[in-house]
Amino acid sequence: MKHLLRLLAAQTLSALLLLTFVAAPARADTIETDAQLAAEWQLAWDFYKFYEIGTAPLPYTGRSRVERDISIDIDAPRDHVFAVYSNFANHIGRHSFLQRVVTHKDWTESGVHYINFTAIEDIPVVAGVPVTTKTHGQQRIHPDGYYYETDTWTLPNVVTHQKIVFYDLGDGRTRVTEHLAFEASILLIDFTVTNGVSSHQETQQGLKEAIESGEL
Repeated sequence: MKHLLRLLAAQTLSALLLLTFVAAPARADTIETDAQLAAEWQLAWDFYKFYEIGTAPLPYTGRSRVERDISIDIDAPRDHVFAVYSNFANHIGRHSFLQRVVTHKDWTESGVHYINFTAIEDIPVVAGVPVTTKTHGQQRIHPDGYYYETDTWTLPNVVTHQKIVFYDLGDGRTRVTEHLAFEASILLIDFTVTNGVSSHQETQQGLKEAIESGEL
């Protein structure tokens, strides 16, 4: 157990060092180039997989897991809603925190569409003052099953698991149900859940309005 904790500490330190590396500005919203973000993504993904196997989000680890389900009905056919909703580019301007999405790798394997990405977000932390964060994730789109999954990792070791399912209600209507699971330290879990759920609800409403109006 002590050996595992030492390994985790070393991995955490390495992640913090790389994820806080200062480089020449590339865009107004982040100081890293897209290539540097891709390198950060790989380190974050490796650490995420290592940590998920080595520990569980239980109280004795100082972490907690909270699950929430949220749904919205949209007056549009399922095929169209699925295509629009699963494209994260359409979330920009409708997700309250999201500023841009950098795609690192995009491929299809065994009928599943994989996308490795980093989302640049401005999250209000203290007194509503936004702090720019980088959320590294992977999206897996299952077109045959009308659902997609997303796993993300953000400093300081905040993990989310998402499964978004699209149901055909008939008469050209679709229900979108998001199954959300948040993992964070016991000190951050309430903040993570509150902000995570509210941002997803805002995105749901924004996409619903854009789809039903014909904007998307």
